[in-house]
Amino acid sequence: MRCSSRIGVVALLVFVPVGSRAEDITAEGQKLSKFLDGLDVEKYWLSGRYVKWDTGEPLDKPVTDGGKHTHCSAFAAATAKRLGIYLLRPPDHSATQLANAQYDWLSKEGKKQEWKPVASAREAQGLANRGYLVVAVCKEKDRAGHAALVRPSSKSVEDIDKEGPQIIQAGATNYSSTSLVRGFKSHSAAVRETRIRYYAHEIGWK
Repeated sequence: MRCSSRIGVVALLVFVPVGSRAEDITAEGQKLSKFLDGLDVEKYWLSGRYVKWDTGEPLDKPVTDGGKHTHCSAFAAATAKRLGIYLLRPPDHSATQLANAQYDWLSKEGKKQEWKPVASAREAQGLANRGYLVVAVCKEKDRAGHAALVRPSSKSVEDIDKEGPQIIQAGATNYSSTSLVRGFKSHSAAVRETRIRYYAHEIGWK
């Protein structure tokens, strides 16, 4: 019996996978990927110009104040709107400092709109892989915060721990797919200090 027990332990140690992946991407997750790709975020919601918050199309209005005019939070809210989900958005709040306001709103009012807090980056990636809309958001005290959406990805757990979940975002640079660490580069302190918060909302896929 002792010999058999030792063999069992050895077998367990041998067959533990070295690099484990996040949850598999479900059919709903594949639908979410296709939907997100169809938003053409690298073409719309571009920085340095005024845009229609819900379509990302540029307005015929020149920027004269020298502002960066990034649209991360507008993109997140517009995406949610297209999926029939409410995320704080214009005209309920100005596009200015909207990410900071979304951070506060999600923590207080979000529950009434069926947003649920997500405990970790791994869980955020897993929920996106199952077809949930997942927002990653940080708040800054003296400047604009940042918001992005987690997109389905088969990246490994090790990569999630190292660089965060995979995201889609508008911002200083728009990415259809990048790591959270890269997308939140201008908010590296928030990443380092684990001030990024995740919230998920179920999507009624048809």
